[in-house]
Amino acid sequence: MPTPTVRPAALRDAPAITDLLNAVDRIEIGHPETDLHAVESDLKHPETELKTDSWLAFDGDRPVAYGLLWDDSGGERIDIEHVVLPGHQETGQRVLRAMEARALEKARSNGAERAVIHLGLNTRSTTDTALLTGRGWAPVRRYHNLTRSLDPARDPMPEAPEGVRVRPCLTEEDRVRAHALDQLTFVDHFDHQPRTYEQWLADLDPELIDWSLVWILSVDGLGDAGFLLGRDDLSSMAWIGGLGMVREVRGRGLGGFLLRRAFAEFAARGRDKVGLGVDTANDTGAPQLYGRNGMSVYYAVDTWETVVA
Repeated sequence: MPTPTVRPAALRDAPAITDLLNAVDRIEIGHPETDLHAVESDLKHPETELKTDSWLAFDGDRPVAYGLLWDDSGGERIDIEHVVLPGHQETGQRVLRAMEARALEKARSNGAERAVIHLGLNTRSTTDTALLTGRGWAPVRRYHNLTRSLDPARDPMPEAPEGVRVRPCLTEEDRVRAHALDQLTFVDHFDHQPRTYEQWLADLDPELIDWSLVWILSVDGLGDAGFLLGRDDLSSMAWIGGLGMVREVRGRGLGGFLLRRAFAEFAARGRDKVGLGVDTANDTGAPQLYGRNGMSVYYAVDTWETVVA
């Protein structure tokens, strides 16, 4: 049997990578949920050097494993995406070994002595996790992907509490403010990596983001106190990419208000489902907030970690 070939990915591979990721989706969550434009966005990210930081493995003409590496920290923390089809674990391990070596090289170029690598895997992953533990990997955090059905009749636009206003980020000034609120409200969250405004914009992909769905909440006497980042560019569901409140207003129901406002907006746009991701160990009460507002677990993702030195 011929040895599978591995080479860097290119933008032209985006359709094949999308097909591979959707094949994995079908196994892990029951149906495809990966959009071509999302894969293209990852491959075009200005901080990604495909020649050194991507891997695409083929069995004949069929892609069977894929890896992408990126560096948000500028230090020792390196993130990777790694997927492999069942029956191709040896090829997946070959890709993983190359990614670990590149992560260490990248971290050392940042001035670090080691690489602390994170990988997110569905708890029903097509990757044989026993092979990961054999290489020193271990799960360190669990996230839930939550969803909720939407209906215009059930999800009317809520009235803002007294002294509270919401505005969309239609100006550059407000987009800069939304970035600042994102960084401030998530600073204490697990594995938060500070991002400049320019990096944050690139992460969002300004070609895809609808700024009318990115909102800033302000409170009389306090000013800007929270934000919500909504997305309507995924085919499977509407998405809430971020929801944060400053400490001074937590516990006052404002996060729930913004959440219900997003439900109403998406329902009015004709979406029938909305989703978001949450850290199950989040200590701000976010998991409970989402549960109270009708969101339930769709699937779970574990963050796996290894240290390479």
